[in-house]
Amino acid sequence: MALRTLVSRRTLATGLGFRQQLRGLQTFSLPDLPYDYGALEPAISGDIMQLHHQKHHQAYVTNYNKALEQLHDAISKGDAPTVAKLHSAIKFNGGGHINHSIFWKNLAPVREGGGEPPKGSLGWAIDTNFGSLEALVQKMNAEGAALQGSGWVWLGVDKELKRLVIETTANQDPLVSKGANLVPLLGIDVWEHAYYLQYKNVRPDYLKNIWKVINWKYANEVYEKECP
Repeated sequence: MALRTLVSRRTLATGLGFRQQLRGLQTFSLPDLPYDYGALEPAISGDIMQLHHQKHHQAYVTNYNKALEQLHDAISKGDAPTVAKLHSAIKFNGGGHINHSIFWKNLAPVREGGGEPPKGSLGWAIDTNFGSLEALVQKMNAEGAALQGSGWVWLGVDKELKRLVIETTANQDPLVSKGANLVPLLGIDVWEHAYYLQYKNVRPDYLKNIWKVINWKYANEVYEKECP
């Protein structure tokens, strides 16, 4: 819903239905990891995984819930300036929650198939769109290493064109911010908190090693759902 609609007189005066929607929103919570914190070693250390999950992702969840509650209160009071101010907090923290929830699923211990090359229709699509898996990895690593500041590098699918794409997003912007038809298959977090304890400031080494624990099975499941 457009911000202008949210803060219009009509909405503030007669927006009972929207306020009821807000009351019905669930409280978001930190998802459990499907593996132990140390299960991705040596590619990603257990210390990083614990800090990343318990501290950083939890902070996004906490602040997202807080911002949504404040939005509800602001709309109920007809406080248009506060509604406008909350936009960035909701985008940042909501994006952080969405992106990290995908990221944990994009990883898997080696003993559970992490790092195994993609098979099935996704493997074929990668060869068709990029020439080979190796070419895809090189392109994503280059894009991720070149990203200034903090953000994400994504492998996504345009579900209308049924075409694979590589994109980067700044900060915690989700992939959909680059196009309404884009669905994330694989996202790599290139914020320093994702690697600094282990790799210091050498982001390319982190990008090189994370492929050893990439969960291509999950990415393939999403791809086959979107492109049956």
